[in-house]
Amino acid sequence: MMSIKKIVTTCYFFLLSAPAWALVPPDYQEPPSNFNAEIEAGLQLNSGNNETKNFNGRTYLTYDSPSTKQEATIKAYYAADGTESTAERYQLFLQSNYKLERGYVFGRGEFTWDQFGSYTQISTISAGYGFDLIKNYKTKLSLEVGPGYRYDLAKESTLVPDPEANRDIILRSAAKYTVKLQEYTSFNADVTAETGQDNNTLTLDMSYKNTFIQDWAFKIGMNIKYTEVVPDESRNTDTITTFNLLYTFQ
Repeated sequence: MMSIKKIVTTCYFFLLSAPAWALVPPDYQEPPSNFNAEIEAGLQLNSGNNETKNFNGRTYLTYDSPSTKQEATIKAYYAADGTESTAERYQLFLQSNYKLERGYVFGRGEFTWDQFGSYTQISTISAGYGFDLIKNYKTKLSLEVGPGYRYDLAKESTLVPDPEANRDIILRSAAKYTVKLQEYTSFNADVTAETGQDNNTLTLDMSYKNTFIQDWAFKIGMNIKYTEVVPDESRNTDTITTFNLLYTFQ
């Protein structure tokens, strides 16, 4: 009799707990966080002012709340020929968006230190208005425009051994395009134009990403920057092609 009583009691508690089990399915996942980060590293191929092959890294951080969006990107490129470095560039991008009923206002800072580039230091600060022209599950196209200020220091050359820094008021315009090709693949392209009295630049940054294992993805990227006025012994166009392994976490 004791064994039957134990069995009945066990079944009774099991039945009482069954509805609670149904509330939490086996494949339950926590809701997505407002914080997102990407870390990538891989092979780098340079052409233009630098003809090198080596490694690069990128870290992207974003916090997207109902009223604001904060973004930070850090890029590092380094190459060496034996014990002597032949390419060394570090970039920092910061942007803060305040969301409106339609679109958003933003403040942005871009800082570049390039030991072997046509310009060794470039700092751009801008502000303006942006909005989503297209936004759905597969495609997003955002446009931004606003005034800014650019500081750049050209590298030393034979004709100008001690160049002076240039300061210019600019108009910055940008288009950011993202499309989800398939469930695990996506394509991204950003076009940025900076128009100033002393110099103009046009940058195309595009990438293809293929997720193969949960948070891991393979990414192919290409960055092309055209600068209208460059120092002597420099080229107008710089191209960086990367093949990276990317990890995303939230």
